[in-house]
Amino acid sequence: MSKSSKQGKEAPAAKKIILSPSLLSADFGRLADELAALEEGGIEWVHWDVMDGVFVPNITFGPPVIKALRNRSKLFFDCHLMVIKPERYINDFLDAGANLICVHAEATSHLERTVSQIREAGVKTAIALNPATSLSSIEYLLPELDMVLIMSVNPGFGGQVFIPFSLEKIRRLRKMIDEQGTKTLIQVDGGITPENIAPVVDAGAEVIVSGSSFFKFPPYGKRRELFETLSQVSFGPTGL
Repeated sequence: MSKSSKQGKEAPAAKKIILSPSLLSADFGRLADELAALEEGGIEWVHWDVMDGVFVPNITFGPPVIKALRNRSKLFFDCHLMVIKPERYINDFLDAGANLICVHAEATSHLERTVSQIREAGVKTAIALNPATSLSSIEYLLPELDMVLIMSVNPGFGGQVFIPFSLEKIRRLRKMIDEQGTKTLIQVDGGITPENIAPVVDAGAEVIVSGSSFFKFPPYGKRRELFETLSQVSFGPTGL
């Protein structure tokens, strides 16, 4: 019997996910300090919820704020654009230092053109889908995408409750990605807490956005550890 047979098969590599805390729930008067605290707590990504007051009923921050903080942080800037006609602002967010730009399928008439615009600029490219938007809207674009964001609440405000049918939508997207053989990551945003993160990850999510359930419970390193423990997987770099 060979040595490898005696030892048996190697255990599969542990699944890793990314936690991307949403600054929508951070202290807007201390954003530089908040970013520093995230880094100190072992966080690698941060989620910027950019809202225009038209696509969603709220207004947050734009390229000038992101640019002002870019040289204050080494975090991966995950920029989620909840704005009408986002193609008008892609260059502004590139100049501000975005590492990833995510646009909504519902917000632009020519989604493929906008995706190509982002990809050609050399940053990571993502599409977000509102809860009622079908996965068919991005089926043919998956090979061009680094990530798909499944909204598990209706966008615009923090502190909402996770919509249950989102789990089935995540499972279907996971199957679609596997069947096409792409390396597209699945991000989920909305109502995710330490108590419900496990089924979200089990359904296929790899990038988790959490706002009020994260920022309201410092220190952030301890909060990250709780999310990791209850998700039953390790946090760390994935495919991006």
